[in-house]
This record gives sequence, structure tokens and C-alpha cells, in this order.
Amino acid sequence: MSESIEVLQAQIAHLQRNQRRLTLGCAAAGLLTMAALMMGATSQRSASFDVIDAQRINIKEPDGTLRLAISNRTLFPGVVIHNKEQPHPRPMAGMLFFNDEGTENGGLIYNGSLDKSGKPSSGMSLTFDRYQQDQQMQLLGVDDAGTHYAGLTFNDVADGLSRPFFSERDEALHRKGIPAITERVFLGKSDARDAMLTLRDGQGKPRLELVVTPSGDAKVRFLDESGNATRELSADSR
Repeated sequence: MSESIEVLQAQIAHLQRNQRRLTLGCAAAGLLTMAALMMGATSQRSASFDVIDAQRINIKEPDGTLRLAISNRTLFPGVVIHNKEQPHPRPMAGMLFFNDEGTENGGLIYNGSLDKSGKPSSGMSLTFDRYQQDQQMQLLGVDDAGTHYAGLTFNDVADGLSRPFFSERDEALHRKGIPAITERVFLGKSDARDAMLTLRDGQGKPRLELVVTPSGDAKVRFLDESGNATRELSADSR
């Protein structure tokens, strides 16, 4: 009888030793797994999604500099200059681009709806800005209150170092009627459905037009500073 008790006690002791080894092994495995997960969390930051629903997405550099904002109309940014935002209502959705200093330097904006009278009010604009100033190139399409035109414009834009937008100097010059931006070239379709190229002088006044009407009439017009044609050439001109 005593021998059976001794054998049973030995078996129990063996089981206890195995249980302790198993417990220690599980604990070590758990620690290794946690360490691997933590290392993976710090070294692997990419993820894949099928669909992301958001009202606004900000893309930033590691130091926090804003580079791209994609937004709905409600949360659309104001004007951001050197990572500081100031109010500037723009009832649009779209995206804004920002330079290495966190200052806006272009964007894509759009809207579209029917007004109270049932007429469309719709537009889309892709712009590229001069440094710390407004758009020097713009691709624009407008359908608003019966007016419909689309085209590409190139502009003279003020020096962004001497006249940064929304600065006191910029605002003062605007109050004096001195714009920061002057249209120089338009290539597109007019509200009259003419395909046209318009070249303007430094004051923004049209001086030369190349026009093709919907019926096929082609003309070249030379204009004075008041916009009056001083000479017009057509296929029949001699």
C-alpha cells in the first residue's frame, strides 16, 4: 500500500513539474508574440481598404506640414499659409495642393446644382498658383444662370514675395483697384459658342482674337485698347 502511495506521489510531482514548464513556455511564447506585434506596428504602417468614407482627408509630411487636403463642401479649408489657416469661404468640394512650406499653391474645386429658378449653377476649376500668390494657370468650366463657357487661361500674377496674398500690401492694392492677377491668354469656347483664342495686353485688354463661329466663319481681329476692331481678316480678305 505504501509503495502505491509513493508511486502516486511521484506521478503527481512529475505532472506538477511539467505544468510549470508548460506555464513558463506559454508565458515566453506570449511575450515573444507581443514583441513581434509591437515591432510590426512600428515598422509596418501601410494598410489596405476597399472603401473609405470620410468628410476630409489631410495628407501631411512627418513634421506635420500639410501637403494635400481632400474635402467635402462643409469642411473645405480656408486659405492656409505656412500651415496657418484663415477663413476664406469657398462653397465647393475638391482638393487643395500645398507647397513644401504648407502654403496653398493650387487645387481642384467643383460644385453643381439647380438654383431656385431651376437653372444650373455648376463649375469646375483646376488651378496652379504662383508662389504665395494666385493662379497663373487655370482650366475652367462654367454653366451658370444661362452662361456657359470653358477654357484654359494663362495669367500675369503679382510677385508673391513683394505681394503675398492676404497680406496688408495685397489688400491695400486691391482696394486701390490694382489686381494681383491679370488674364493674358484665353483658349476655349465662349458663351456665344465661338471657338477662340484671345491675347490680352498687360492691362488685361483683348488686343488680338482668333475666332471660329459655330457656322464655320473664321476671323482674325485686331483690337484697340477700347476693344474695338481696327482690322479684321477672314477667308475672303485680300
